[in-house]
Amino acid sequence: MIIYPAIDIKGGKCVRLIQGRAEHQTVYSDDPVEVAQQWKAKGARFLHVVDLDGAFQGHSQNESIIKEIVKRANIPVQIGGGIRSMERIAHLLEEVGVARVILGTTAVEDPVLLEQAVRRFGASIAVGIDARNNRVATRGWVEECDITPVELGKRVKEMGVETVIYTDILRDGMLEGPNIPSTREMVEKTGLNVIASGGVSSLEHIAQLKSVGVAGVIIGKALYSGKIDLRQALKLEER
Repeated sequence: MIIYPAIDIKGGKCVRLIQGRAEHQTVYSDDPVEVAQQWKAKGARFLHVVDLDGAFQGHSQNESIIKEIVKRANIPVQIGGGIRSMERIAHLLEEVGVARVILGTTAVEDPVLLEQAVRRFGASIAVGIDARNNRVATRGWVEECDITPVELGKRVKEMGVETVIYTDILRDGMLEGPNIPSTREMVEKTGLNVIASGGVSSLEHIAQLKSVGVAGVIIGKALYSGKIDLRQALKLEER
């Protein structure tokens, strides 16, 4: 299991949202690159970066920051947020140097592109499955689809996807704990490598997620608010 510190970028700053709502934003740093270096210094092996401007607007205005994070952190970075073309996927993987691209809206709205991306880049393509009330949400969590997270998981697995990032939107940023039953269902019914996200606010939450077989845990607000110490969390990776 891998612990992924989250770096959400909006307007060039490191922020956290509550339940994905842009109006509920807290700025934690004016320098996301410095934040990335801090998590690396504390032992992080992988970073989870979300381009919120890309997610909401469909195009990135944080390119230089993403490049600097990849360069200066010098550990693998996975990134999601508004990635909706093969050109963008290839650019991020081949030129920027990210280790993994996360497709969310594309997985639902353009499955042909997803299949092509997996065929070309294999395990470097992951799918973000974001759910609200057991329905998948897209376009920065603004729109809901008539498909369940598990159904989407099974669908993308047939396309060759190996890894998904599963987020319960109603838990995100709330520090109330992850949705363990839904995460367990995703792990058991899809057989995918599931990276859990949303609501993680204690070492016990991480241990619970590990016990249901997740491949990774993303921690955001709990790190920035001091509820979880990254060094302590990292001790659970191999235990």
